Amino acid sequence: MRHEDGSAGDADYGRIGQSYSSYRQPDPRIAAMIVEALGTAETVLNVGAGAGSYEPLDRKVTAVEPSASMRAQRPSHLAPAIDATAEHLPFADDSFDAAMASFTIHQWGDLEAGLREVRRVTRGPVVILTCDPREVEAFWLGDYAPKVLSTEAKRYPSFERVAEGLGTPIDRIAVPIPFDCRDGFNEAYFGRPEMLLEPAARLSCSAWSFITPDEANAAVARLAADLKSGAWDEKYGALRQQPAYVGSLYLLVSTGKVG
Repeated sequence: MRHEDGSAGDADYGRIGQSYSSYRQPDPRIAAMIVEALGTAETVLNVGAGAGSYEPLDRKVTAVEPSASMRAQRPSHLAPAIDATAEHLPFADDSFDAAMASFTIHQWGDLEAGLREVRRVTRGPVVILTCDPREVEAFWLGDYAPKVLSTEAKRYPSFERVAEGLGTPIDRIAVPIPFDCRDGFNEAYFGRPEMLLEPAARLSCSAWSFITPDEANAAVARLAADLKSGAWDEKYGALRQQPAYVGSLYLLVSTGKVG
């Protein structure tokens, strides 16, 4: 079932996606890891492309994005995205050298069908930026908004399920999150907790849309109080001096078709 703006997953980006292009900028260090994983591919399919984060500028990229509001936020230097879903890709077999999917597979209505489609149209590597559901709830935000993280953990598929869906082995590469990460997902603020006091920053992390306004307000009030009293810094202040954080973020890389 698709939302009014075309969003095909469990989050309605017509409602929550207006600030994504401001808060969810591609981080160049994460982008470099994606480009390395894509190898020598010249043609790249970006599935669930959103506003275009992490699309390499030195390759011919074809973007697929079902949400009209997200397609509208793509910058002018990127090609327009095709209105389609992962489960129904309008391309012939082996059309692309490589494919990528960033922060999107947990949104797909039928994960297995989407992964089969991506593998069908891709000759070489499939590179997926996602989170390990077993590690999501270890983040300190669970002290304040446990339902946000428990919701996230339930949404992300296991890596074993991803490998089975692609039908190929996958490499699992931990992605260090820089302290000044430009991509504003929850863990990007590991040492900058004040950012999560901003409504637009929270709205740019889709898991916040699955709790009620009262629950969100209570979580923010607890965090604000602990920041004011110094309780957060007493427990987690060392993170403010940490150059990077290794949390639940991973690249999953399927190097090519088997057989």
